[in-house]
Amino acid sequence: MLWYIAKRLALLIPTLFGIVALNFFLIQLSPGGPVEQVISKLESTYASEAQAGLKARDYKASRGVPEGLITELEAQYGFDKPILERFALLVKSYVCFDLGTSYYRKIAVWDLIIEKLPVSISLGVFSTLFIYLLSIPLGIYKTRHNGSLLDSASSFVIIVCNAVPPFLFAVVGIVLFASVWQIFPLRGLVSDEFDSLSTMGKLLDYLHHLCLPVLCLSLGSLAWLTILSKHSFLDELHKPYVLTARAKGARESRILYHHVFRNAMLLVIASFPGAFLGMFLGGSLLIETLFSLDGLGLLGYESIVSRDYPVVFGTLYIFTLFALIVGIINDIVYMLIDPRIHFDTR
Repeated sequence: MLWYIAKRLALLIPTLFGIVALNFFLIQLSPGGPVEQVISKLESTYASEAQAGLKARDYKASRGVPEGLITELEAQYGFDKPILERFALLVKSYVCFDLGTSYYRKIAVWDLIIEKLPVSISLGVFSTLFIYLLSIPLGIYKTRHNGSLLDSASSFVIIVCNAVPPFLFAVVGIVLFASVWQIFPLRGLVSDEFDSLSTMGKLLDYLHHLCLPVLCLSLGSLAWLTILSKHSFLDELHKPYVLTARAKGARESRILYHHVFRNAMLLVIASFPGAFLGMFLGGSLLIETLFSLDGLGLLGYESIVSRDYPVVFGTLYIFTLFALIVGIINDIVYMLIDPRIHFDTR
């Protein structure tokens, strides 16, 4: 196992480098960079100069902007250097985990990530816990009562939940539970009077604000994982080792939890990194927007729209590194659950 972990860690560096390099060159070579965005905002101010015939450099949005100002903007955003030199400086800073400073917010990218992290951690962790703690027992229950009326009814509900996108659940939840019935708060992660509450009151207020966003974010993945769990257990129950255990007189509960459980969990564990990262990063963008939660999903979207390159590349670097490490941990858990799996030998 140690040799396998060492090989995976060695492959992590070139993989991370390749992902960062690919995204860097794709984004840098695409039109509409930060310089063009600033020039576009200043274009109306210098309309009279544009009519006078002043010529800027190779920016389509720069008509009417003095050439000296464009040169200053290029130097300010680092575009006065060749693209390879900019990439080399980026890699050098990332080796030291220096993510730079946001173009527009004028604060360090690390500070910006730390500022937005509580919202994304709250949504990601609680959604993943809710999904796995509910879907696995529900999948086992549906396996034991396969074909019953309750199994069929719950399967219909699960299929509907799997088909409906999270933002639609959020819209319905906001209208019904937050606006009409006022069971849950409409927006934010905490109340306005949060600082004046006791410790238990702060915890309850925090969980109360999280209930509706987490529920709306989790329903689709919960349905999908329940179906996966059920069919994983059903597939294992028809294998020869289960028939042998039954022939020896083993109890059904012992067969299910002692023999089948670890084998059936392999597919569920395999889906964990994708489910967690989906909840933690991309999956929460619309939920954060609808519930006015200022997290990493919203930060990434706004940074891409405004071409805030330090934030875009910095968050990409950190979360790619995190995803690769989670993948290694996932393989280790594989080997711990099923001793038959040996990545060292293949």
